[in-house]
Amino acid sequence: MASSAENRRGIIAMLLAMLLFTCNDALMKLAREAYPVGQAISLRAIFAVTTALAMVWFMGEARKLGEMFRPLVLLRGLIEAAIALIFIWSLAKLPLGNITAILMASPLIILVLAVALGIEKVGWRRTLAVMVGFIGVLVVIRPTPEHMNIAAIAALISAILAAIRDLVTRRIGNHVPSTVISLTASVIVGLSAFTLGFFETWVPIRRIEILYVGGAAVLVSLGSFCIVNAFRNTDVGVVTGYRYSGVAFAVLIGYLLWGEIPDAWAVTGIALIAGSGLYTLHRQRVVPSAKLKLEGGTPS
Repeated sequence: MASSAENRRGIIAMLLAMLLFTCNDALMKLAREAYPVGQAISLRAIFAVTTALAMVWFMGEARKLGEMFRPLVLLRGLIEAAIALIFIWSLAKLPLGNITAILMASPLIILVLAVALGIEKVGWRRTLAVMVGFIGVLVVIRPTPEHMNIAAIAALISAILAAIRDLVTRRIGNHVPSTVISLTASVIVGLSAFTLGFFETWVPIRRIEILYVGGAAVLVSLGSFCIVNAFRNTDVGVVTGYRYSGVAFAVLIGYLLWGEIPDAWAVTGIALIAGSGLYTLHRQRVVPSAKLKLEGGTPS
């Protein structure tokens, strides 16, 4: 189990990550009004890689750049690229609060994966909580013929990939700096977006939108650094609960920028997702044997 100081560090890192990621999402949503997916992410990647390199240099970790080529670090980068491409595409088609709420199912998905992989066993209470959480996801998505939205399904796929990414992050050894992990992800995301660009029609770069993309790049780089640190040497059950702060940030920003107000269905779904997730984390804390056994990760 992590110390109180380590958990406090993880909580602060998680809160910062959620705020930074939500602001990044808002800027990318604005940029997507002008740019196709590949171009938007490619432009962001130029700034993101520059920012990540600056962070590596500032932290004095340039001598560890060779760690970028470790299998788990590369795998995490590939998963991050898939998340970015799918998520940014759906971002332009959904309210910011709704898509963020769907992504909040990620901690529940982590639990499901942990059970499927034999990492832990759960009792009937947490099983019921997970079921309630996924009902919440369905309420937000509303997969009926009249409400079917492929963008919402894509957002759910992003949540599943985010859960896998977080599990992979836990398996990367502490000798690999967080800055190097973030840089690797930025490079792979950029290369993937440039490849997608061959199948798109790119538009001339616009001054305002490029500022949005540049700002988003700085925010996503800092957020990636924070999320890696949030999961390192901390108790997953303690830190992960603060991921739900992202919903509050998203709803507030969505209202301020686009006047988006979640409807009754969305509010109900968000409440079910957050409530089930927080209860699941509560059970992880009160039942020691139920904690995720991911701390013993071996270096990649």
